[in-house]
Amino acid sequence: MTEYDFKIEYRPAYSLLKVNLKDQSIIAETGAMVYMSKGIEIDTNIKGGLMGALKRMVVGESLFLNRFHGTGTLALAPNYVGDIVHHRLDGTLYVQSGAYLASSPDVEIGTKLGDLKMIFGGMGLFLMKLEGKGDVFLSSFGALETIELEDEEIIVDNGNLVGFTEGLEYSLKRVGGLKAAIFSGENRVYEFRGTGKIFIQTRNILEFGRFISEHIVGNNR
Repeated sequence: MTEYDFKIEYRPAYSLLKVNLKDQSIIAETGAMVYMSKGIEIDTNIKGGLMGALKRMVVGESLFLNRFHGTGTLALAPNYVGDIVHHRLDGTLYVQSGAYLASSPDVEIGTKLGDLKMIFGGMGLFLMKLEGKGDVFLSSFGALETIELEDEEIIVDNGNLVGFTEGLEYSLKRVGGLKAAIFSGENRVYEFRGTGKIFIQTRNILEFGRFISEHIVGNNR
């Protein structure tokens, strides 16, 4: 059962999360608020103390988080074009930098120290770790698809991975050899095994950045 009365509108490109708070609180990334009712109060703080804030900074998230409390409508949106998905958390969820939008106050926000395979996979050395029980809202670049594995395997491009639930085993692999890496446009992928959920974004922000850069350079020649 969800904690909030909410709806997600204008999907998938320009998604907007509307939460009808009823004397409730919700935690959100700074800069995510689009509008809110006058009866809602906002408090900006360092959730988890200084160490928690520093850990979030390492992941690429803001040092501060906003706590909204009261009764009325709160509208939230990510700072890039894409979708929003709701996940009812009961355990642990790992997400990439920029994917966290909002969550219940009781959800613990921390980091997971990865290993060297995560550095070369493009995910960085740390992942954001969301732990506990409550509602979590994630954002993506492009549309967002949820894939549920039941003792199955799947291969995901590293740039399209948003997050995954605890319990899934994964390994980093290269697609083909050096020739394939150069000419196919694909390089490293994650192979997941087991039972759980994987959140996928339909666009790769790194590849999009390269696409824009190439056209800007080409037009300036």
